[in-house]
Amino acid sequence: MTTPRKPFEMAGRRIAPGQRSTVDLPVSTLSDHTPVTMSAHVIHGKKPGPVMFVSAAIHGDEVIGVEIVRRLLRTPNLDRLAGTLIAVPIVNTFGFLNQSRYLPDRRDLNRCFPGSPSGSLAARLAYLFLTEIVERSDFGIDLHSAAIQRTNLPQVRINPGNERLIKMADVFGAPVIIPSKQRDGSLRKTAAEVNCDMLLYEAGEGLRFDEYAARTGVMGILRVMRELGMISSRGVTKPKVRPVRATTSFWLRSPAGGLLRMFRQTGDAVREGEVLGIVSDPFGENETEIVADQAGIIIGRSNLPVINEGDALFHIAVLPRPKAATETVETLAEQLVEAQPLFDEDEII
Repeated sequence: MTTPRKPFEMAGRRIAPGQRSTVDLPVSTLSDHTPVTMSAHVIHGKKPGPVMFVSAAIHGDEVIGVEIVRRLLRTPNLDRLAGTLIAVPIVNTFGFLNQSRYLPDRRDLNRCFPGSPSGSLAARLAYLFLTEIVERSDFGIDLHSAAIQRTNLPQVRINPGNERLIKMADVFGAPVIIPSKQRDGSLRKTAAEVNCDMLLYEAGEGLRFDEYAARTGVMGILRVMRELGMISSRGVTKPKVRPVRATTSFWLRSPAGGLLRMFRQTGDAVREGEVLGIVSDPFGENETEIVADQAGIIIGRSNLPVINEGDALFHIAVLPRPKAATETVETLAEQLVEAQPLFDEDEII
C-alpha cells in the first residue's frame, strides 16, 4: 500500500496532496501601513516527485515572465502533477507596481542574494525568497526579459560545466543556449550554492508582452517538467531541432550619437564585417556604420532610434554555424505557431 504524501507547508499554510493554493509571504509594510507580500501559488501533487519553482519579475519591469506564469498555471497538464510546483509570478512587488527594474532604494534584487533577515529591504526580500522558495526546491526556472527599450531573442542561460543544466536547456527548446558566468549576488549563483539547479530564461522587452517569447517560455517549462517526471507528455511537444549553443557573446556599441537606422533584427545571422545599421546626425551630413566584429546571431538589440555615443545596440552570440542558427530559430518559431494555442482564442494579448 502506497503511503500518502504529507501536506506541503508554507507560512503556516498546509496544502494537501492534490490541492493548490496561493500563499502570501509577508515582506514589509509601506509607510502608509499598507502590507506588502510575495505571493506563491503552490500546486501539491498527489504523487511523489521533485519540488520545482518558477519565478518572474525579480526585476519589476520584466512583465513577460508574469504572463508566462499566468498561462502556465492555467494549463491542464498540471491537474495530475507529480511532485510540487511553486510559482511566484511577481518576486519584486515594489518594482512591479512602480514599473521599475529596481526596489525603492534603487537596489537590484538580483545582486542582493543570499540576502539577510536584518539587512536592507532588498536583502530581506532576497533572504525570504531564498529560504521559502529556493532552498525547498530541487530545480528552478527564473524568467527575465531585456530592460526597457531593448528586446531579447528567447534564450536560456546556464552555469558552464553543469551537464544536467545543459541537458535541461536542450529540453527547454529556446533557440539559443548561452553559457554565462555566475555573478556575485545573483539568484543563479546562490541557487547553485544551495544545490538547486536553475535555468534562466531571457526573452522579450521590459514592460511589454511578446507572443513568441510567451509561448516559448510556457512550452519550455512544460518540457522541463515532463523531463523531471512531473507531468505526462500529452500536449507537450519536443523541439523539432536542438537549440544552438553559443561559445560567447558581445555587444556592439554606437561609435557616435544621432539617429539609428537598423538593418537587422533579433534572430538574424550576421557575417563578420557586415553593416548592421547606420548612425547619422539629424541633417544627414555625417553617417557612421555599425559593423559586426565577428560572425554570429543577434540575440538582443536596442529599440530606440535616438542614441548616444557608447549606447549598446546589438547583442551578438558567437556560434560555430550562424546561418544554421537562423534556421533553428525559424523552425522552432514555426513549431510554436503550429501547436495548439495555449490560451483562449478570444484572449487579447
